[in-house]
Amino acid sequence: MAKTPAHKWAFKPGMRAGVYSWKSSAKAIDRLKSASSEIRAVARVDPVTAAEGVIALAQRIWPAFEHIDTSSGALGNAVRRTLEELLPVLISAPSDEKTRAKWLEQLREAIEDDGVDYLAPIAHSFGQIAAYPALMNLHADRDLDMIEAAWSDHERFIHVATASLTLSCLLEAGRHDELLALLARKKTHLWFDERFGAEALLRQGLEDEALAYAEGLLQGDRRPWGHAEIAQFCERILVGQGRDDEAYRRFGLPSVSGNTYLAMWRDLVKRYPDLDARQILRDLMESHGSQGKWFAAAKTAKYLDIALDCAAQPDAAPATLIRAARDFAIKEPAFAAQVGLHAISHLLAGRGYEPSPFDIDEAVGHVMAASARIGQEDQVLRELKRLAANSAVDVRMSGRLQSCIADLEKSLG
Repeated sequence: MAKTPAHKWAFKPGMRAGVYSWKSSAKAIDRLKSASSEIRAVARVDPVTAAEGVIALAQRIWPAFEHIDTSSGALGNAVRRTLEELLPVLISAPSDEKTRAKWLEQLREAIEDDGVDYLAPIAHSFGQIAAYPALMNLHADRDLDMIEAAWSDHERFIHVATASLTLSCLLEAGRHDELLALLARKKTHLWFDERFGAEALLRQGLEDEALAYAEGLLQGDRRPWGHAEIAQFCERILVGQGRDDEAYRRFGLPSVSGNTYLAMWRDLVKRYPDLDARQILRDLMESHGSQGKWFAAAKTAKYLDIALDCAAQPDAAPATLIRAARDFAIKEPAFAAQVGLHAISHLLAGRGYEPSPFDIDEAVGHVMAASARIGQEDQVLRELKRLAANSAVDVRMSGRLQSCIADLEKSLG
């Protein structure tokens, strides 16, 4: 029977050793996205070939990216996201034990050669990738003595590249006591490894012990590495026990994640759908501070009264308020007028990032357009005069506002 030709992966030429230079982070990230899309497309029709594609990508990541500047963290995050996205392809692929044994050897070698732990997501899931108990135990035992010796030496730190994959295999093989005993030998306890110990306790039904084990890493004055993940692990246990309110207060609020304040609010609302979304926003503002910076979140969530409270705070960004005054001038004119007035007040106080006197013109224009829709032009003009009469930190802004008022008085007769 003729041998089936190997699949020709389009991503391989762009993932050659040394192909990227110091400033090629953005290009490398794009290449990862393309590779992930290609592998996931193949997975829909040929999951085994797709799994081999994941392995081929993993083998090439360090050699290809070795010379790239990773100081911004963008590339490392992109690699992690890509591998986490592709792990299910690798874990669920239908393969016999011999094939999977070959895959594990290839991945193990790539992990050992990895210079910056790019392949940590694969190492952390190695036991799941192994799939077969015999393979889990094989890879759990291979470096066990070496890791035990290294971690028992408290006089110096010895990094073992295969430590995470060994812990993962011990966990998936159900060798919980050995796993916990191994972790106990370490001098420094970080979530990077301790997650396996916490999960081992949880899988034995020792929920309170697992909670105490993980929460112990949160003690101390400094925020530990993996703080959010630890808090979410603890939160998951309490939620599972029906202690939702305690989970929310102790771990949900502190571990909330998101690149924006709005994303943080949405994250908690999604995790706690039975709680009042408005109160969640209030709780976030109280626990995380910087009330003015929550304006966009409150506005988008349609809690306009809260948004107005935020707009009045000194740390509210005038540019953000001006855009809101523009966007709401028609649908919520009273709100828009008040927001615009707050923006003008902040500009007069010298606040905002690189403000320009022309910002006053724009803010006044939106305020007057909104006030015209609710018949309050005279009241708003009086408020503008009041603001102009008060001593302003930024004389340029004050002068510009005076000019705008003079023009308004002419136009209004």
